[in-house]
Amino acid sequence: MDSPARTVRRRALQLRVLQGRSRVRRAFVPVLQAAVASSAAYAFAFFVLGHEMPFFAPISAWICLGFSADRELRRVAELGVGVALGVGFGDLVAHGIGSGWWQIGLTLLAASLLAQFLDRGQMLTMQAGVQSIVIIGMPQIQAGPVGRWTDALVGGVTALLVATLTPGDPRRHARALGAEATTALAEMLRELAAGLRTHDIDRVRTALDRGRGTQGLLEDWAASAQAGLQNTRLDAASRRFRDDFRLLVRQAEMLDRAVRSVRVLARRAISIPPDADVDSVGELLGRSARATQVLAAVIGAGSDPTPARGALRDAASLADPGSLGDAGWQVQSLVMLMRSPLVDLLEASGETPEAARAALPEL
Repeated sequence: MDSPARTVRRRALQLRVLQGRSRVRRAFVPVLQAAVASSAAYAFAFFVLGHEMPFFAPISAWICLGFSADRELRRVAELGVGVALGVGFGDLVAHGIGSGWWQIGLTLLAASLLAQFLDRGQMLTMQAGVQSIVIIGMPQIQAGPVGRWTDALVGGVTALLVATLTPGDPRRHARALGAEATTALAEMLRELAAGLRTHDIDRVRTALDRGRGTQGLLEDWAASAQAGLQNTRLDAASRRFRDDFRLLVRQAEMLDRAVRSVRVLARRAISIPPDADVDSVGELLGRSARATQVLAAVIGAGSDPTPARGALRDAASLADPGSLGDAGWQVQSLVMLMRSPLVDLLEASGETPEAARAALPEL
């Protein structure tokens, strides 16, 4: 039998693996696209332009695309211009007055101010400064002051082509994160229900671990939705999605509350006596899990939330501690704890706070 310390370490490792798998799954396609674009940029500069070591081509492509699915054309272009500006300016200075400590300061000052003159974007200025420092500090390996600038330009153009040819609904990434986070809550509820029905405390602890593992995902969802909403204020083409992003921001907030509440419920469930009658609680959690899964599909597709509202209302109708008879205050407390996340989930489905609370049985 494992010692308590070993059990804690094992669960911590399982949690890290769960979080890591989730991050890899979300990043796989964007990273694959960026890797292919970087290779293509290097191949073009090497085989077509004849550059001997065009490593700034893949660097520029990777910086512009990165590993995020949030690839707004303005952001990609801003990064590409910043890299090309820094590399080009640094090359000109290095070929004109050489490299050294004072050349780095002069180049950084000039490149950053020039970037600010061209555009207000912070990323453009940051990349212009960083790349100019890199160029000044590196040995000159190509003839002429524009070789590496050309490579950076090739990488930026390649990244822009990839971002243009793989366009997507700007809401898609936030919705995908929302669907994944909501599905994780549904799985947590399902595991918790199974643990209570079978009086298996290990499964209850597993459910709690699942809930803890969703925190990073919830934060990513909230950040993506907030960034999308902010972009609708800056980009005229995205303004028509403002209400959708407002809803996603609200849903992320409600789901975060719901997960926190269910984690409290799971911690309380660990101490439930093994002979307690928890069948009714298991039914409530199982019904809530199924309804939450319907909500996950609605959030992911941005579709009509009516089916999710109906399923959540059905689950909420079971959240009546008074119907448990003499089940005991500990079992009744689990039902009471489930009322709050059900209200949060109903609000995430579009219900008003008043209507969500009215869906619960009166105490």
